[in-house]
Amino acid sequence: MRVPGSSAPGGMRLAVLAVVLALAAMLAHPGRARAAAPAAPVASAALPAELELRVQKLSAQLRCLVCQNQTIADSNADLAVDLKRQVREMLARGASDREVIDFMTARYGDFVLYRPPVKGSTALLWFGPAVLLVLALGVFGLILRRRSKLPEERFEPDPEAEVPPDSGTGRQSGLKPGR
Repeated sequence: MRVPGSSAPGGMRLAVLAVVLALAAMLAHPGRARAAAPAAPVASAALPAELELRVQKLSAQLRCLVCQNQTIADSNADLAVDLKRQVREMLARGASDREVIDFMTARYGDFVLYRPPVKGSTALLWFGPAVLLVLALGVFGLILRRRSKLPEERFEPDPEAEVPPDSGTGRQSGLKPGR
């Protein structure tokens, strides 16, 4: 329904559309961005099974920098393959898991971590969606409250709600006579 006499007739529709689109973007399932092809295994140079497990564990903690929402363990991108190779080489040389993570973070920043730490530089990443949701719900509530205070005369009548009287009988159409 449109509020007659409002300064921006399509403004409310546009605001509601913006809120709906923002909510849809926030709730979009991140798993849909995954590649259809399975990840190709990177050839290991006869590493012990324990070391290979560490490589897989660390690869699952590091984000592919060119893919959307994939770890380097899941990605087939050239950069992800290179990063996995680098992780494997560092671990084979005796680096600890923490040293590998620190090296990657120093080189690429917190973005390389699949689950970045909560700190000042990542606060928007962690709390931004919740803040946007609260703001959207607040705007929606404000619109509904203002709209509920308007008198009925401010709204156009709904044409489907009016039922024309039956011709000549005085009864409304669609009603059956009482018995």
